[in-house]
Amino acid sequence: MNKTYPVVHHVFFWLKNPNSKEDRDQLINGVKTLSAIPTVRDIHVGIVASTEKRDVVDNSWDVSELMFFSDLEGQETYQTHPIHLDFIKNYGHLWEKVLVYDIVQA
Repeated sequence: MNKTYPVVHHVFFWLKNPNSKEDRDQLINGVKTLSAIPTVRDIHVGIVASTEKRDVVDNSWDVSELMFFSDLEGQETYQTHPIHLDFIKNYGHLWEKVLVYDIVQA
């Protein structure tokens, strides 16, 4: 089955305690709760891959959240959804920096 969702929300998290596996696992579990938001069509939660080190590869982050939406309205609904707001409230203490890339299909 070929799934195509034209709106992508990619978030990178840098942990306050990057050497803490416990903090990383806690954040990963928190990110996974976001899949319960009805407008989230698919989600991929990841950590840095052990690939070849090159100048063009940024591996300074700790946890990644890649979400797919059917439309911009769905992504907007996600932003104000109580599950998302609870995620920020309950897990925000774990990260030092967050960087977001919102993408629409070309």
